[in-house]
Amino acid sequence: MNPDIMKTLLVLCILVNLEKGHGTETRDQVLSITPKTQEQVDILKNVSTQYETALWQPVSHQYIKEETQVHLFVPANSSETVQDLLQKHAITHEVLLANANELIEMQMKNDSTDPRSSSTFYERYHSLEDIYDWINRTTQDNPSTVKAILIGSSYEKRPLYVLKLSLNNRPNKKAVWIDCGIHAREWISPAFCLWFVQHSLSFYNQNQDITNILDNMDVYVLPVMNPDGYKYTWTTKRMWRKNRSISRSSRSSSSNCIGVDLNRNFDANWCTEGASHEPCTEIYCGAYPESERETQAVANFLRSHKDSVQLYFSIHSYSQMLLFPYSCTLEEAENHSDLLEMAQEAAQKIRRYYRNTYKYGAGAKTIYLAPGGSDDWAYNLGIKYSFTFELQDRGHYGFLLPPSHISRACNEGLTAVKTIALKVIEKTQATTGSLPTS
Repeated sequence: MNPDIMKTLLVLCILVNLEKGHGTETRDQVLSITPKTQEQVDILKNVSTQYETALWQPVSHQYIKEETQVHLFVPANSSETVQDLLQKHAITHEVLLANANELIEMQMKNDSTDPRSSSTFYERYHSLEDIYDWINRTTQDNPSTVKAILIGSSYEKRPLYVLKLSLNNRPNKKAVWIDCGIHAREWISPAFCLWFVQHSLSFYNQNQDITNILDNMDVYVLPVMNPDGYKYTWTTKRMWRKNRSISRSSRSSSSNCIGVDLNRNFDANWCTEGASHEPCTEIYCGAYPESERETQAVANFLRSHKDSVQLYFSIHSYSQMLLFPYSCTLEEAENHSDLLEMAQEAAQKIRRYYRNTYKYGAGAKTIYLAPGGSDDWAYNLGIKYSFTFELQDRGHYGFLLPPSHISRACNEGLTAVKTIALKVIEKTQATTGSLPTS
């Protein structure tokens, strides 16, 4: 064969193999990086903003500081450049996940089985369509105890359904609110909401704690607060965090960046330190408080139910923390000692039962200032027991927590919810002096 033809075929063969991923080690990775000097901090800030990467921890480059661990998701096409830069400047780093693609593919393998015929349904992640189907089935299977309430719709017109669990008709019942999936990439969060509903319905009249809670409180559960973002993480970009609205910011009318951080969009010290007016950032606060349809729907519902809702939970990941107000200011909440005592007891129980450690405390002092959060807003509305949970893990898998970890992560969250709810019931009954009988 002509040597030139052979050479051409060989080059083509190499290109095909590279296209298939053979002969190259570049894959989507997660790096743990610890900058030691201010110069290294500046380089890392530059890497996280100028290259196609996704900051996992902290959520924004402005929080990167010396001697503090940074978790960075680096897509294959940026991998070599980023690694070279880190090595060139002697920045300490290790690979947490060498092949994130495999984990993502594994999480998306989802047999859409009917939950009634599959005990593992709740130990898998589910697409938005599957979650809507699950909402329909759950209400159909439990017509006397579960009701779906349409509280609004998302920017892309997807319905926002809240499930109301009401296990008896006791008059003047108080209520607890749980929302999940405010940040799109935190898949363990909607998984928790599904888990909680299933556990409540399965163990009512069997488990003393859940029976006591459901006898004394109705429960409102919003399984996916950010359906557009969640859908986008399944179809297009797994690391997407915000919603999918097109910016209406007058400050940056030339921007074509999409999405608002819904947990910076509530009216609690809105867009002060810890949020951003820039639409291209992960902590963009929106054009004004409650500018987003999703935020507005939740706020309107809670405003109209503020006399009955006594307890608020927002479920997030990752980092294993039980947080309470305030996140929007360093000031202490009026009932700080009560909230601290509840979070501490919940963390102790998780440690006792699951040998896992959760940090606890006021958000601003435990992590950083984060204004415009739902829990602070709910607290200021008058819901004096307000919490944000950051579920598993501490960063090894981060937002890519494998399905095999769902059960334990949800049980840890459930332990905290039950512990705090029982304390709230105890406190409110003590103040009213009435102890309802079952």
